[in-house]
Amino acid sequence: MAYNYDKFDINMTEFVRDNNIQSSTGYLLITSLKDKFTYVYEYKNKWELEYKWSSTVGKTSTPTIKGVFSVGTKYPAIGGDTSSVKYATNIVDDYYYHSIIYDAQGLTIKDDRLGVEISHGCIRLATSSAKWIYDNIPERTPIIIN
Repeated sequence: MAYNYDKFDINMTEFVRDNNIQSSTGYLLITSLKDKFTYVYEYKNKWELEYKWSSTVGKTSTPTIKGVFSVGTKYPAIGGDTSSVKYATNIVDDYYYHSIIYDAQGLTIKDDRLGVEISHGCIRLATSSAKWIYDNIPERTPIIIN
């Protein structure tokens, strides 16, 4: 999709409305890599901002991808030998919206920083925000990351 990004980092609601963005699910997820915020919009005769959450994005060596995607498969938790995350919602390939970082068992928080560039490319959110997306945003919902 070719959107006009002139207002993207100035007024997100104007960006959404001016670009006449369509969604078959009635929802829209947007992440600003510059401002490190994730926005949730719901269509109610017009796009309305429901949530704006501080987000951690990819560091310079492992940046978060930019583009237009759609929500894919969701996992209650994913992890490895030393850490895990909760409420992972797939963006594309190995990129996800997910919670802050927990230990391998998912019990102890290892890294709860938000609003910084430290991830391996995924978009980290507060656990409650990641859970809200996991519980409420349907597959195929448009995602815009810029």
